[in-house]
Amino acid sequence: MAPSPLRIGTRASKLARWQANWVAAQLSAAGVEVELVPITTRGDVDHGRIDQLGGVGLFTKELQRALLDDQIDLAVHSLKDLPTDVIAGLAIAAVAEREDVRDVLISRGGEPLDKLPAGAGLGTSSLRRKAQLLHARRDLEMRDIRGNVDTRLQKLADGQYDAIVLAYAGLKRLGLDGQITQILATGVMLPAVGQGALAIEARDDDQRTRQAVAPLDHAATHQAVIAERTLLAELAGGCLAPVGAWGRQQPDGQLALDAVVLSPDGRQRLAATGAASWSEAERLGADVAHQLLDQGAAALIDLARQPG
Repeated sequence: MAPSPLRIGTRASKLARWQANWVAAQLSAAGVEVELVPITTRGDVDHGRIDQLGGVGLFTKELQRALLDDQIDLAVHSLKDLPTDVIAGLAIAAVAEREDVRDVLISRGGEPLDKLPAGAGLGTSSLRRKAQLLHARRDLEMRDIRGNVDTRLQKLADGQYDAIVLAYAGLKRLGLDGQITQILATGVMLPAVGQGALAIEARDDDQRTRQAVAPLDHAATHQAVIAERTLLAELAGGCLAPVGAWGRQQPDGQLALDAVVLSPDGRQRLAATGAASWSEAERLGADVAHQLLDQGAAALIDLARQPG
């Protein structure tokens, strides 16, 4: 008998479907039969403020539950949405090669960040983005925004915001990068942990699935995000904390990691950096986290957890 198709769980959004379809295409090209299984997550149906909904795992928990219940064989996540908590029985089986990590600004009037008028309304629900934007421009008004990429772009076009900030990777994958006003330099806006990378999650004892997706693993990306996720776990920050991090290869071949932690109002910004061999990704993440903790990062993260 032919083996049953590998079942890929996917959310319904265009970006989630693009990600799942990309993985499906790679597996199909390798001769693996697949099928897509739609899964609805709380983040897809509840459009309140992310922080007030409990935030962490909004877009991943139902996919992970479907894996554990043997409804699907693998789940494809935007790695920045995947909590660092270890889920018993599950494993990140592969991390695909990373897309551009940066954030971008799209403004209605075509102004870059430094030319937006004072008091301009800027749409983002990410505390990381809000804090870094306020650090650069304290005179801007940060406004929450929810919805998929198309919804956010429509809200901008309708005049609800003067500008919005989105991940470059998502816009490129959807073919919408022509709408970008400005790519934000990492010196202004460090990305979210795992931004631009796709995680393929499977049951840890499912050798068939893990072997099938192993060729999709990009070793350099995987080690870079291990460093970033270790940092976030050591900070006990969670996906929604005002923490930015970027792991990447240096010209000398080592793995470098830059990270920031900010107060929610952007007035305080702590920064740290480090480098290590690729085999020491976890140690690098922990070392950079402890640099930040020594500077007082825990207090800033606690501030971000306070209601308001």
